[in-house]
Amino acid sequence: MWHIKALDPTEIDTIGRYLGLARLGQGDGYYLVAWVGEVPLGHAYLALTDPPQLQDVEVRPEHRRRGVASALADTAEGVARARGSSRLRLSVSIDNEAAQALYRSRGYEETDIPPRRVLGTIQIRTGPLEVDDTLLTWEKTLAGETVRAP
Repeated sequence: MWHIKALDPTEIDTIGRYLGLARLGQGDGYYLVAWVGEVPLGHAYLALTDPPQLQDVEVRPEHRRRGVASALADTAEGVARARGSSRLRLSVSIDNEAAQALYRSRGYEETDIPPRRVLGTIQIRTGPLEVDDTLLTWEKTLAGETVRAP
């Protein structure tokens, strides 16, 4: 089974061999990384904004549909609760039906924020990326016990 912990800067090269770290250096949060032994399976960025945002969720293709993304979301939700937030927000591509199904099953709902088109070149850690996408903003009300932040 895997375990999830906050990204340690000494692990960046190891993770970078398997996953992108597009928001590394963003400065308003940190990555949560799912591991089996010394191998990273996936990550999620938790932006410590108001409200906190779940961003850049990525699971290696060979480990998808095994609960890794759900476990990363669970951990992010727990951290947000532990920090006193009552909700967690995310953006999801209008075309990413698999991600929408995952988030819907976890209790995320559409907000009144209109869809946002992202078009052009964005600079990520690994270089420029051409983007043409429409993002939906969803949110979940957090309830229950707080958990210790990783």
